[in-house]
Amino acid sequence: MIAKTAKARTGQRLLAAFREAGADEVSPDVLLPADTLLDLYGEDIRARAYVTTDPLRGEVALRPDFTVPVVRLHMQDGADPARYCYLGEVFRKQDPGEERPADPRDNEYLQVGFEVFDRDVATADAEVFALFHRLLAPLRLTPVMGDMGLVRDAIAALPLAALRRSALLHHIWRPVRFERLLARFSAPVPPRHPARSEAPWTGRRSREEMEARLLRLKVDSAEPPLAPDAAEALRRLLAVAGPAPAALTDLRRLAGDWPGIAEAVERLARRLSLIAGAGVPLDVIGFDASHGRGTMEYYDGMTFSFLAPGRADWPPVASGGRYDLLTAELGRGAAIPAVGGIIRPGLVAELEAGRC
Repeated sequence: MIAKTAKARTGQRLLAAFREAGADEVSPDVLLPADTLLDLYGEDIRARAYVTTDPLRGEVALRPDFTVPVVRLHMQDGADPARYCYLGEVFRKQDPGEERPADPRDNEYLQVGFEVFDRDVATADAEVFALFHRLLAPLRLTPVMGDMGLVRDAIAALPLAALRRSALLHHIWRPVRFERLLARFSAPVPPRHPARSEAPWTGRRSREEMEARLLRLKVDSAEPPLAPDAAEALRRLLAVAGPAPAALTDLRRLAGDWPGIAEAVERLARRLSLIAGAGVPLDVIGFDASHGRGTMEYYDGMTFSFLAPGRADWPPVASGGRYDLLTAELGRGAAIPAVGGIIRPGLVAELEAGRC
């Protein structure tokens, strides 16, 4: 067991490295308004957040992560470009079910992070990834990268009606539901014949909402099925995994038959080139096209994790990604490209103690 003081010292060391990289230190509130913030995290974090009610502030939550509150701070009065760093505790429920697991995770733990707001997207992505790689190199972790922008572009390139495309985009982070939708959209939709009734209207939805829903179902039933080759191309893309150079070759081959993803593939190529130029060997980076589907739902571009080999029971030692759409959401349309990541000092301290 690593003492909290040792974890805090590790966090302070990493925080100092982020300050040396040009970041200004910030300290977002621990107690945050829950109404809008939790909607930005996705289902997993919403289910694990500690939420309570304040008589004056309404529903509030203990801070489940730093990125969202840091974006709020920046969008209120931040400069452009800007770099921020932070160190503090986050709070998440960890134990599912009624029985405590044999190896429970901490419900309260430290995060140290680095966030960059800069319109030079590819350069900022490479800066963040290379910085994390350099700081964590002594631990011999396994870096894995994904690209939610590539996945989103692939879905946008499918010959689908807007409602169906929106449904797939909404469920990117829920692979089982996503696959069910893809299968349904690839088959003819049987006609629906809702029963008519004179019974009094009941339920939480209004008559207008239900009528609009019935109209959407009627319109959807008239849509032609997605061509099998288009659905198969998307599945092939999501299955691409391996060392980054080999994965890029596979993606370029796929883009040769699917022009809709060509631009996203070349964005990935430029990012990898810049990362290599920052001194990171590309053959040590794993690329998994589905990687981002297991991360925060606000990521919409590059995603990354640094995993501890032999510790499948651990969360990533570090993780992060690009979240441009989040800045637009919190900035009421005034977006700025942003990318960042966090390191868990507690896990770093455990790994370092194991080497001693």
